[in-house]
Amino acid sequence: MSAASPVAEERRVFRFAPSPNGLLHLGHAYSALLNHDLARAAGGAFLLRLEDIDRARCTPAFERRILDDLQWLGLGWDAAPRRQHEHFDDYATALDALQGEGLVYPGFMTRGETRAFASAFEEREGLPWPRDPDGAPLYPALDRDLGEAERRGRIAAGEPFAWRLDMGAALERLSAELAFEESGGGGREAVRADPALWGDVVLARFDTPTSYHLAVSVDDALQGVTDVVRGRDLLPSTSVHRLLQALLGLPVPRYHHHDLILGGDGRKLSKSRGDAAVRTLGEAGLTPEDIRRMVGLGLAPR
Repeated sequence: MSAASPVAEERRVFRFAPSPNGLLHLGHAYSALLNHDLARAAGGAFLLRLEDIDRARCTPAFERRILDDLQWLGLGWDAAPRRQHEHFDDYATALDALQGEGLVYPGFMTRGETRAFASAFEEREGLPWPRDPDGAPLYPALDRDLGEAERRGRIAAGEPFAWRLDMGAALERLSAELAFEESGGGGREAVRADPALWGDVVLARFDTPTSYHLAVSVDDALQGVTDVVRGRDLLPSTSVHRLLQALLGLPVPRYHHHDLILGGDGRKLSKSRGDAAVRTLGEAGLTPEDIRRMVGLGLAPR
């Protein structure tokens, strides 16, 4: 009997995926540095993805400043940055597959109408309307069962809509309970995914052919990402990503949701408030080594 061939060791792939709609703050710097350090320590790859599907808020100027700040921090990436707006066809293909399975429908209620519906229900029934992990009211899905003719007519008339995942139908397609490997608590553990907490999530809009949930799931698969390392605030979203991975037959990476860098008021840092911008700190005389110490990291691996 011949000896078994050795199994090729997996090459680990990490990624940092900022949105170019503002300046990088200390929280972004921590996530980028951590991903870079883990990739280098594992002898793997560090990738950069620019999550710029929001073409109104994401600008070339912010992108340039993000790239400059990352390079100032001493980071280099192992492939050309992936810009999501250049890959809308990839997301459309995934959406088409879900539509072909009857798992997607056009939802015509706006965010404001959804909030008003939830408030009216709570006032009328004296009971809370269910909300997602971010605190937003779940979509009522009053239009989930519209006839095809009415759907087409409303779309043809130019009525705004969002393509939503029929969560109930999607969960019925599963052959096993969803889980993912998480190491953010210290050791590795299997975490049960619960995508139903999000209700009928948006997968694309009439004017934007994808959403964060769909794009990130497709991108991680196409880029061969093996380890998703990101902030703890995104841990609940992983349940939706696991569902999409199962429905689309995508590989499942390992996950590590790290602690957040908080401001002096105890809130997570925000680009919109200009919190602790890396550029501002650099202009004040701090060095990349100072930034590493501020976010609790040691010297960069060589």
